[in-house]
Amino acid sequence: MTLARRLWTYQAERFPLLRTVPLLAVFSAASINVSALLAGRELPGPGAYAIGLALGLILFFQMRAADEWKDLETDRRYRPERAIPRGLVSLRLILGIALGLVPVAVLLALADGTALLWLLLLVWGWLALMTVEFGVPAWLTARPLVYLVSHMAIMPLIDLMLTGVEWAGAGGPAPGLWLFLALSLVNGCVLEIGRKCWAPENEWPGVDSYSGLWGARRAASVWLSLVAVAAVLLAAVGWATGGALAVGLVAGLGLAACAAVASRFRAAPVARTQAWLDAAAGLWVLICYAAAGFLPLVTGGAP
Repeated sequence: MTLARRLWTYQAERFPLLRTVPLLAVFSAASINVSALLAGRELPGPGAYAIGLALGLILFFQMRAADEWKDLETDRRYRPERAIPRGLVSLRLILGIALGLVPVAVLLALADGTALLWLLLLVWGWLALMTVEFGVPAWLTARPLVYLVSHMAIMPLIDLMLTGVEWAGAGGPAPGLWLFLALSLVNGCVLEIGRKCWAPENEWPGVDSYSGLWGARRAASVWLSLVAVAAVLLAAVGWATGGALAVGLVAGLGLAACAAVASRFRAAPVARTQAWLDAAAGLWVLICYAAAGFLPLVTGGAP
């Protein structure tokens, strides 16, 4: 295959743009909207949303590239069908693309002001530390909850940068922004546990999962507990942005739906209910950002 065809196949398998772009568009736009709503400011122009989406895409691709480097040996031993181990593309090529996007991201950040550049550098710094497991890989591996939180901490940092697209040149972040950043941290954990909560027959030797660590039923309970915390934070964000009723209703209904999915998985941890749990995790996070970032605008929240 040509290089272009191989890269297209790689993105379809490891960074599917048809799914990733819409999700990141909602994520980045919601972050910008919430920042403005919390501060009572007018929404910025379309250029800010374009910068937020572009930076989000670059950062999430760079996170994928860092994971490819970090997981290379595990993939070679236990998941040889993946793109890099099977030789579809080289790790050097993927890392080269990720590094080549650095100046693009710098220029995008500078287009919004130097403050945004510092926020971008903060995210890159944390990503670099994550990639080398903070210099203590064995210690982190032995403490899975610390590992989870330390790696998911990049989500509120990315959200801080995305909200900075709005507040960096407009007087600083709103006091209530921490609620939204906390929601991002918890939702990162919801996604991570949801995608690694597997049926017993789907556990891979040599590949860590939360169901393997805690057992499938307990992992589902932990996942649902985190969804409940996220629901409370989402309702709090809705209250702070003037959309308390609508956002709170979405939080409650979403939590009920996730509880039903978790209950089915706990009762029968099989491939089908595993897929439901994984899908529910992604859908919950998407609904959270859509509700927080757009419902207050529809229902007449803060200007």
